[in-house]
Amino acid sequence: MEFIKVNISNQIATITLQRPPANALSRAVLKELDQALTELEAKEEVNVLLINGEGRFFAAGADIKEFTQITDKEDHEKHARSGQQLFDRMEQFSKPIIAVIHGAALGGGLELAMACHIRLSTEDAKLGLPELQLGLIPGFSGSQRLPRFVGRAKACEMLLTSDPITGLEAKQLGLVNATFPEETLFEEAQKLASKIAAKSKIAVKMTLELLLYYQSHNHEKGSIREAELFGQIFKTDDAKEGINAFMEKRKPIFNKNKK
Repeated sequence: MEFIKVNISNQIATITLQRPPANALSRAVLKELDQALTELEAKEEVNVLLINGEGRFFAAGADIKEFTQITDKEDHEKHARSGQQLFDRMEQFSKPIIAVIHGAALGGGLELAMACHIRLSTEDAKLGLPELQLGLIPGFSGSQRLPRFVGRAKACEMLLTSDPITGLEAKQLGLVNATFPEETLFEEAQKLASKIAAKSKIAVKMTLELLLYYQSHNHEKGSIREAELFGQIFKTDDAKEGINAFMEKRKPIFNKNKK
């Protein structure tokens, strides 16, 4: 694999995103992640998965440059649905997946982390969904998962302001399970993974299945509508302005659309 590294040790598989500088979630990265999940699910020697990012970030968002190469609204919608289905697969995975967050988990990076069963982070990590800053909306079910963790009001604030929260704030809100200093974060994640890996595999699998019943029955409906709107928004002037401003490293000027 070109963008993902997998290491297996002591019944724990560590999936490392390695697409510097931001570990942006391009189509190729998501495809490799899907492939890695398929391979690891079949391995009897793997009981728990860890996902982390190489370099400065866990994952700082989607690949914005790749968005500029997509011109068809239906292709954007298809891309959103593909990412949603991958993250749904992670949430429904038969083995526990732990996100190990340092630096930043923004946009698609936070959507990836929210699809994991457990999230650990540094206290100063930045977590958020800043898509509206670019005149866009979340596309990988971020609008559906974030309210489940932080509540509707806080999710509304985070989405509409694009302001990230720290790992410490995320812990207080229930978005992450625990925070640690960066120098001990991965070690602590391994300790937690080892504790889970020692449990009965069939009992763990059954528990993960039972936890899915807590999920809102509207999640799928909301995600499908999110993908539809994700495709539509790329046709707007504001989306074009937001993406161009990001590429040109300047502040966007929105509200060009009449509707």
